[in-house]
Amino acid sequence: MSVFGFDPRVERHLISDEGEVIVDEVRKHWAAVVGAILEMLAAVPALLLLAWVPQQLYWFPLFLALFLALHGLWRILQARMDRFVITNMRVFRVHGILSQRIATMPISRILDISVHTPLIGRVFGYGHFVFESAAQDQGLREIRFVGSPDQRGATIQRVIQRSGLRGPARPMHRDEQYDPASQTQPAPRYDPAPRPDRYDTTPQRDQNDTAEMPWWRGSN
Repeated sequence: MSVFGFDPRVERHLISDEGEVIVDEVRKHWAAVVGAILEMLAAVPALLLLAWVPQQLYWFPLFLALFLALHGLWRILQARMDRFVITNMRVFRVHGILSQRIATMPISRILDISVHTPLIGRVFGYGHFVFESAAQDQGLREIRFVGSPDQRGATIQRVIQRSGLRGPARPMHRDEQYDPASQTQPAPRYDPAPRPDRYDTTPQRDQNDTAEMPWWRGSN
């Protein structure tokens, strides 16, 4: 059974009759189980408490060690059964051990993908996906501990591009130049030349008129 084999069997969730195929199946990065492993190792010092506690309290370190071991094992199984799947039609997440949960988002509803890579994630090669979708599906809002996040993000972008939801970008040729005048209006320039007052009603003299005033006009 898939529960005991620790395999979510994502193939059974595909829409095979519509031609859906898996492009990438993403497992949790090993960094997701570091805390669970440390929790299981903490069961050893809990057992060492048997050397200092009275015999009447032996049950306490035994219970503590058993709880730490089982809880850490449960967290490891949760990470093992958590899969993020990219197909040619959608992305979906399958997780759960005893009961299985599925969250699905069609490719057409993906508006934006943000990749958050913390400092330690850059060292060990993992990151977190944050999806912005038209439906705001909370089941796929954030996918944590994704190995090689940049490559996985590029895979999703290629699937979106091949699905025809986004038109191909036309490359700019070398002989083409960006013309800012076609996008924005030119900024006004300062003109140092004086301009006549708009309320001045005196007719302006023609600069090309070089004729002298007649003698009979000058006698007045």
